[in-house]
Amino acid sequence: MQTGITGLPQVGKTTLFRILTRTHVDEKSARGATHVGVARVPEPRLAQLAKLYNPKKITYATVEYVDVGGLAAGKGGATRDRARDSALLAPLREVDALAHVLRVFDDPAVPHPAGSVDPLRDAETLDLELMLSDLDQITRRLDRLGKDIKKKKDPALENEQALLLRCQKAIESETPLRELEFTPEESKVLTGYMFLSARPMLYVLNLGDDEVAELDTAIARHKLEKLTGRPRSAVVAICGRIEAELAELDDASAAELLAAYKLKQSGLDRLIRATYDLLGLIQFFTAGEPEVRAWTIRRGSTAVKAAGAIHTDIERNFIRAEVVRCEDLLAAGSIPAAREKAQVRLEGKEYVVQEGDVILFRHSG
Repeated sequence: MQTGITGLPQVGKTTLFRILTRTHVDEKSARGATHVGVARVPEPRLAQLAKLYNPKKITYATVEYVDVGGLAAGKGGATRDRARDSALLAPLREVDALAHVLRVFDDPAVPHPAGSVDPLRDAETLDLELMLSDLDQITRRLDRLGKDIKKKKDPALENEQALLLRCQKAIESETPLRELEFTPEESKVLTGYMFLSARPMLYVLNLGDDEVAELDTAIARHKLEKLTGRPRSAVVAICGRIEAELAELDDASAAELLAAYKLKQSGLDRLIRATYDLLGLIQFFTAGEPEVRAWTIRRGSTAVKAAGAIHTDIERNFIRAEVVRCEDLLAAGSIPAAREKAQVRLEGKEYVVQEGDVILFRHSG
């Protein structure tokens, strides 16, 4: 899974990238540049499973993050250099979701490039840039389609034209494509365009240090309800500076600091989890002495498709899946003990994998 991090300058975007990926990125070199790093998906159940199996290896699921330079916003949030911004946004066409970092904190020492702190304005500014980039593609393609259809009537081209006209109308009314409903066939046609405004959007509210104990009420307190309830969008709040502090600590010290702030988990853990939920992803586990590992699949995936996430040979030669809930296995202490309690089930190809399943795949060959 790949997530693109974007936003205006001076919002904490690259700081967030550094914390997530533990990658050193110099602030000066970060401006206008693109960086790629990998973050480990937090999963405490893997450590608990490891205590049962004492594996040689523990493998966490990962998320790849792409950090692009900040858009060149001027007073009032208007962009100043659309050609530059278009180039900066280009790497985001390959990602599965976007994380737009919105500055909510106020710091006179770090002035906002638009002259004032206004997260709603900034959210609208970026969405507009995404839509304008898509509109440029749509306009050029419609022009070509019009010429081709005049030469020869083709139902496929006519359907594509009708679909793009619908997208054009939505964007001209300032509705991002992520908020439209498409049939599977239409989605397949649109996939090749890699439209930016069609990407699921996670709005990341970067709050001040004094709000760390009030993350859950940030939306209401800052009157940002307009960001919520949108199709294929979500909102999560963090305190960037405190997250940076947590990232420098070992697990025990970080846990103590979280407890001091009365937080159950770090903002970064919640950010990654929010991305999973937004994309409809879940984790299942495989466990044994060689390795305890987390795997990422789409919610609703069948057992045979989950087997394919591990290896195509296992999918092709699938016989059955031996399934136990992670919490049941941990409580029982072993597979034989869980089997005695009738908590281990044999499932076929069409079994829909649930979040937190521990699975042993039986296969031929």
